[in-house]
Amino acid sequence: MLAYPHLLAPLNLGFTTLKNRVLMGSMHTGLEELPDGPQRLAAFYAERAAGGVGLIVTGGIAPNKKGVVYQGASVLNDATQVPHHQIVTDAVHLAGGKIALQILHAGRYSYQKQPVAPSALQAPINPFAPQELSHDEVLQTIADFANCARLAKQAGYDGVEVMGSEGYLINQFLTARTNHRNDEWGGDFTRRMRFAVEIVRAVREATGPDFYPNLPPFDAGFSGGRLQLG
Repeated sequence: MLAYPHLLAPLNLGFTTLKNRVLMGSMHTGLEELPDGPQRLAAFYAERAAGGVGLIVTGGIAPNKKGVVYQGASVLNDATQVPHHQIVTDAVHLAGGKIALQILHAGRYSYQKQPVAPSALQAPINPFAPQELSHDEVLQTIADFANCARLAKQAGYDGVEVMGSEGYLINQFLTARTNHRNDEWGGDFTRRMRFAVEIVRAVREATGPDFYPNLPPFDAGFSGGRLQLG
């Protein structure tokens, strides 16, 4: 451990303190959609918290039904879903850990009929072609991210991770290859970046300063080894 002397030291985030700098990255467990999913997830994550992980990040949860990775996947968009998530957060906290919810909108990767995307460009890994989001639909999607974060806070999560990479919706807006818009949500890099910026702004406004919003490093789009900024 001498090579990483701070790894097991507490980390003060201002509004809360992690017991160490060990993070369990997001992964889908296959438990999220089961009838007894909350109880099984609670046991799964609590075991990791008891084992010493400072911060756990859940598998991706969609902010609306258009954002699911596949038909019937987990969504957090209604207050009636909060008690199910509280089962998980209570178990993790009782085991001495912290937990953040990952908010993931799959965009054109959503495996369902008529997915949505910045532009109507079909993904090579999906047999379903997407519909281009209208301006009003873009604004509603931003609001849905904020609503999901607000509900996550109500459910006892210590923060949220907004999924901005791996080719999902936010990444699709950022990348010139998948964003062919010529309005305020596309064109040059500043306008392509606006969707991500507005989501983070809306999440912060919805949750306040005593909450952890994280947008992990994203892929702005690469072509021939060069970053596409314009």
